[in-house]
Amino acid sequence: MKYSIGEFASILGITADTLRLYEKHDIVRPMKDHHNNYRYFDDLDARNLLSSRWYRSMQIPLQDVAELINEAPAERVVESIAAAQLQLEAEIRRSTMLLDKINDIHKELMAIGESFYKCRVKQMPGMYRIRQTNKNHLLQKDCLKRTVQAWMELLPFTFYSFRTRNTAGISSDGEFDYSWGLALLEEDQEQLGVCLNDSVEYLPPCTCISAVIVASDEEYIEQKVFQFMLDYAEEQCYTVTGDIFGKILFTERVKGENKSYLEINIPV
Repeated sequence: MKYSIGEFASILGITADTLRLYEKHDIVRPMKDHHNNYRYFDDLDARNLLSSRWYRSMQIPLQDVAELINEAPAERVVESIAAAQLQLEAEIRRSTMLLDKINDIHKELMAIGESFYKCRVKQMPGMYRIRQTNKNHLLQKDCLKRTVQAWMELLPFTFYSFRTRNTAGISSDGEFDYSWGLALLEEDQEQLGVCLNDSVEYLPPCTCISAVIVASDEEYIEQKVFQFMLDYAEEQCYTVTGDIFGKILFTERVKGENKSYLEINIPV
Protein backbone atom coordinates (compact mmCIF):
# COMPACT_ATOMS: atom_id res chain seq x y z
CA MET A 1 0.00 0.00 0.00
CA LYS A 2 1.19 3.50 -0.75
CA TYR A 3 0.94 6.51 1.54
CA SER A 4 1.44 10.23 1.05
CA ILE A 5 4.06 11.93 3.21
CA GLY A 6 1.38 13.41 5.47
CA GLU A 7 -0.45 10.09 5.91
CA PHE A 8 2.78 8.18 6.46
CA ALA A 9 4.09 10.63 9.05
CA SER A 10 0.77 10.64 10.91
CA ILE A 11 0.50 6.83 11.00
CA LEU A 12 4.05 6.45 12.39
CA GLY A 13 3.80 9.32 14.86
CA ILE A 14 6.59 11.46 13.43
CA THR A 15 6.78 14.80 11.68
CA ALA A 16 7.10 15.30 7.95
CA ASP A 17 10.45 17.05 8.55
CA THR A 18 11.79 13.97 10.35
CA LEU A 19 10.61 11.82 7.47
CA ARG A 20 12.44 14.05 4.98
CA LEU A 21 15.60 13.77 7.11
CA TYR A 22 15.42 9.98 7.02
CA GLU A 23 14.85 10.13 3.28
CA LYS A 24 17.97 12.27 2.95
CA HIS A 25 19.98 9.53 4.70
CA ASP A 26 18.52 6.90 2.34
CA ILE A 27 16.73 5.09 5.16
CA VAL A 28 13.40 5.39 3.37
CA ARG A 29 13.06 5.53 -0.41
CA PRO A 30 9.69 6.91 -1.48
CA MET A 31 8.42 6.48 -5.03
CA LYS A 32 7.98 9.72 -6.92
CA ASP A 33 5.03 10.51 -9.10
CA HIS A 34 6.58 12.44 -11.97
CA HIS A 35 3.24 13.96 -12.90
CA ASN A 36 2.78 15.87 -9.67
CA ASN A 37 6.16 15.36 -7.90
CA TYR A 38 4.39 13.76 -4.93
CA ARG A 39 6.30 11.12 -2.99
CA TYR A 40 4.61 7.93 -1.79
CA PHE A 41 5.86 5.60 0.91
CA ASP A 42 5.12 1.91 1.33
CA ASP A 43 5.08 -0.71 4.10
CA LEU A 44 8.78 -1.52 3.63
CA ASP A 45 9.61 2.11 4.31
CA ALA A 46 7.58 1.81 7.52
CA ARG A 47 9.62 -1.20 8.64
CA ASN A 48 12.92 0.55 7.89
CA LEU A 49 11.81 3.72 9.61
CA LEU A 50 10.65 1.90 12.74
CA SER A 51 13.92 -0.06 12.86
CA SER A 52 15.91 3.15 12.49
CA ARG A 53 13.92 4.83 15.26
CA TRP A 54 14.72 1.85 17.48
CA TYR A 55 18.42 2.32 16.81
CA ARG A 56 18.16 6.07 17.38
CA SER A 57 16.42 5.47 20.73
CA MET A 58 19.76 4.00 21.88
CA GLN A 59 21.48 7.23 20.78
CA ILE A 60 23.23 5.62 17.84
CA PRO A 61 24.18 8.42 15.40
CA LEU A 62 21.85 8.78 12.42
CA GLN A 63 24.65 8.23 9.92
CA ASP A 64 25.48 4.90 11.60
CA VAL A 65 21.79 4.02 11.66
CA ALA A 66 21.61 4.52 7.89
CA GLU A 67 24.47 2.06 7.47
CA LEU A 68 22.77 -0.47 9.75
CA ILE A 69 19.52 -0.19 7.81
CA ASN A 70 21.06 -0.41 4.34
CA GLU A 71 23.73 -3.05 4.83
CA ALA A 72 25.08 -4.45 8.06
CA PRO A 73 25.74 -8.02 9.24
CA ALA A 74 24.59 -9.11 12.69
CA GLU A 75 28.07 -8.51 14.12
CA ARG A 76 27.93 -4.86 13.03
CA VAL A 77 24.56 -4.41 14.72
CA VAL A 78 25.86 -5.88 17.99
CA GLU A 79 29.01 -3.71 17.81
CA SER A 80 26.95 -0.55 17.29
CA ILE A 81 24.72 -1.31 20.27
CA ALA A 82 27.78 -2.09 22.41
CA ALA A 83 29.35 1.22 21.39
CA ALA A 84 26.14 3.05 22.32
CA GLN A 85 26.20 1.28 25.69
CA LEU A 86 29.76 2.41 26.39
CA GLN A 87 28.95 5.98 25.33
CA LEU A 88 25.92 6.12 27.62
CA GLU A 89 27.91 4.70 30.55
CA ALA A 90 30.53 7.41 30.04
CA GLU A 91 27.82 10.10 29.94
CA ILE A 92 26.29 8.73 33.16
CA ARG A 93 29.68 8.78 34.89
CA ARG A 94 30.23 12.38 33.80
CA SER A 95 26.71 13.39 34.83
CA THR A 96 27.17 11.73 38.22
CA MET A 97 30.44 13.59 38.72
CA LEU A 98 28.76 16.82 37.66
CA LEU A 99 25.91 16.30 40.11
CA ASP A 100 28.39 15.59 42.91
CA LYS A 101 30.33 18.75 42.02
CA ILE A 102 27.17 20.87 41.95
CA ASN A 103 26.22 19.47 45.37
CA ASP A 104 29.68 20.39 46.69
CA ILE A 105 29.41 23.92 45.28
CA HIS A 106 25.94 24.38 46.76
CA LYS A 107 27.09 23.21 50.20
CA GLU A 108 30.09 25.54 49.98
CA LEU A 109 27.91 28.54 49.15
CA MET A 110 25.37 27.70 51.85
CA ALA A 111 28.20 27.65 54.41
CA ILE A 112 29.66 31.05 53.47
CA GLY A 113 28.23 32.64 56.61
CA GLU A 114 30.48 30.46 58.76
CA SER A 115 33.60 31.92 57.12
CA PHE A 116 32.46 35.43 56.20
CA TYR A 117 35.30 37.56 57.57
CA LYS A 118 35.81 34.79 60.14
CA CYS A 119 39.06 32.84 60.36
CA ARG A 120 39.09 29.09 60.60
CA VAL A 121 41.77 26.47 60.09
CA LYS A 122 41.05 23.94 57.36
CA GLN A 123 42.89 21.34 55.32
CA MET A 124 43.11 22.32 51.65
CA PRO A 125 43.46 19.63 48.97
CA GLY A 126 46.14 19.72 46.30
CA MET A 127 45.28 21.55 43.10
CA TYR A 128 46.65 22.45 39.70
CA ARG A 129 46.35 25.89 38.15
CA ILE A 130 47.44 27.93 35.16
CA ARG A 131 48.67 31.51 35.41
CA GLN A 132 46.60 33.68 33.07
CA THR A 133 47.17 37.19 34.42
CA ASN A 134 49.65 39.57 35.96
CA LYS A 135 47.49 41.00 38.73
CA ASN A 136 44.26 41.80 36.85
CA HIS A 137 45.81 42.05 33.37
CA LEU A 138 45.51 39.09 30.99
CA LEU A 139 48.72 37.55 29.68
CA GLN A 140 49.08 37.11 25.93
CA LYS A 141 50.90 33.79 25.68
CA ASP A 142 50.32 31.37 22.83
CA CYS A 143 51.50 28.46 24.95
CA LEU A 144 48.53 28.97 27.29
CA LYS A 145 45.78 29.07 24.71
CA ARG A 146 45.26 25.34 24.19
CA THR A 147 45.34 24.62 27.92
CA VAL A 148 42.90 27.45 28.65
CA GLN A 149 40.53 26.24 25.93
CA ALA A 150 40.65 22.68 27.24
CA TRP A 151 40.14 23.74 30.86
CA MET A 152 37.23 26.02 29.96
CA GLU A 153 35.47 22.90 28.71
CA LEU A 154 35.89 21.39 32.20
CA LEU A 155 33.79 24.00 34.02
CA PRO A 156 32.50 23.78 36.74
CA PHE A 157 35.24 21.33 37.76
CA THR A 158 37.69 24.12 36.99
CA PHE A 159 37.34 27.43 38.82
CA TYR A 160 38.97 30.86 38.81
CA SER A 161 41.70 31.20 41.41
CA PHE A 162 44.45 33.60 42.45
CA ARG A 163 47.91 32.97 43.87
CA THR A 164 50.37 35.38 45.41
CA ARG A 165 54.08 35.48 44.73
CA ASN A 166 56.76 36.29 47.30
CA THR A 167 54.22 36.91 50.03
CA ALA A 168 57.00 37.24 52.58
CA GLY A 169 58.24 40.30 50.72
CA ILE A 170 55.07 42.39 50.90
CA SER A 171 56.01 46.03 50.60
CA SER A 172 55.16 48.72 53.09
CA ASP A 173 52.18 49.84 51.00
CA GLY A 174 50.78 46.31 51.09
CA GLU A 175 51.26 45.51 47.40
CA PHE A 176 52.54 42.18 46.15
CA ASP A 177 52.57 40.11 43.01
CA TYR A 178 49.62 37.86 42.28
CA SER A 179 47.96 36.20 39.34
CA TRP A 180 44.56 34.84 38.38
CA GLY A 181 43.97 31.63 36.47
CA LEU A 182 41.85 28.53 36.09
CA ALA A 183 42.43 25.85 38.71
CA LEU A 184 41.48 22.20 39.11
CA LEU A 185 41.49 20.10 42.27
CA GLU A 186 43.92 17.21 42.20
CA GLU A 187 41.19 14.64 42.84
CA ASP A 188 39.12 16.01 39.94
CA GLN A 189 42.16 15.95 37.66
CA GLU A 190 42.60 12.26 38.43
CA GLN A 191 38.94 11.37 37.93
CA LEU A 192 38.63 13.35 34.70
CA GLY A 193 41.97 12.11 33.39
CA VAL A 194 43.14 15.63 32.53
CA CYS A 195 46.58 15.76 30.91
CA LEU A 196 49.06 18.20 32.41
CA ASN A 197 51.83 20.19 30.74
CA ASP A 198 54.55 22.72 31.54
CA SER A 199 52.06 25.61 31.75
CA VAL A 200 50.36 23.99 34.77
CA GLU A 201 51.63 24.62 38.31
CA TYR A 202 50.92 22.46 41.34
CA LEU A 203 49.89 23.55 44.81
CA PRO A 204 50.27 20.66 47.27
CA PRO A 205 47.78 19.93 50.07
CA CYS A 206 48.30 22.18 53.08
CA THR A 207 46.80 23.43 56.32
CA CYS A 208 45.46 26.97 55.93
CA ILE A 209 43.80 29.79 57.74
CA SER A 210 40.75 30.36 55.57
CA ALA A 211 38.11 33.09 55.35
CA VAL A 212 35.61 34.53 52.88
CA ILE A 213 35.64 38.22 51.95
CA VAL A 214 33.87 40.45 49.43
CA ALA A 215 35.80 42.55 46.92
CA SER A 216 34.94 44.76 43.96
CA ASP A 217 35.98 43.37 40.59
CA GLU A 218 37.95 46.56 39.92
CA GLU A 219 40.05 46.34 43.08
CA TYR A 220 43.53 44.92 43.25
CA ILE A 221 44.18 42.34 45.93
CA GLU A 222 46.13 44.08 48.68
CA GLN A 223 47.29 43.09 52.11
CA LYS A 224 44.57 45.16 53.77
CA VAL A 225 41.84 42.82 52.52
CA PHE A 226 43.22 39.90 54.51
CA GLN A 227 45.14 41.70 57.24
CA PHE A 228 42.65 40.38 59.80
CA MET A 229 43.76 36.87 58.81
CA LEU A 230 47.45 37.73 59.30
CA ASP A 231 46.55 39.21 62.69
CA TYR A 232 44.75 35.99 63.58
CA ALA A 233 47.79 33.93 62.54
CA GLU A 234 50.03 36.03 64.77
CA GLU A 235 47.62 35.78 67.71
CA GLN A 236 47.47 32.01 67.35
CA CYS A 237 51.28 31.75 66.91
CA TYR A 238 51.01 30.46 63.36
CA THR A 239 53.76 31.09 60.78
CA VAL A 240 52.89 31.72 57.14
CA THR A 241 54.58 28.90 55.22
CA GLY A 242 53.68 29.56 51.59
CA ASP A 243 51.97 31.65 48.97
CA ILE A 244 48.50 32.91 49.77
CA PHE A 245 45.90 31.60 47.35
CA GLY A 246 42.15 31.56 46.90
CA LYS A 247 39.26 31.50 44.50
CA ILE A 248 36.09 33.23 43.40
CA LEU A 249 33.10 31.51 44.99
CA PHE A 250 30.57 33.55 43.03
CA THR A 251 29.91 37.11 41.86
CA GLU A 252 26.79 39.15 42.59
CA ARG A 253 25.62 42.26 40.78
CA VAL A 254 23.80 44.90 42.82
CA LYS A 255 22.90 48.39 41.59
CA GLY A 256 25.19 48.07 38.59
CA GLU A 257 28.24 46.98 40.60
CA ASN A 258 29.88 43.56 40.59
CA LYS A 259 31.13 42.18 43.87
CA SER A 260 32.90 38.85 44.18
CA TYR A 261 32.92 36.57 47.18
CA LEU A 262 36.48 35.33 47.54
CA GLU A 263 37.82 32.48 49.61
CA ILE A 264 41.32 33.36 50.85
CA ASN A 265 43.69 30.70 52.15
CA ILE A 266 46.94 31.38 54.04
CA PRO A 267 49.17 28.30 54.45
CA VAL A 268 50.49 27.89 58.01
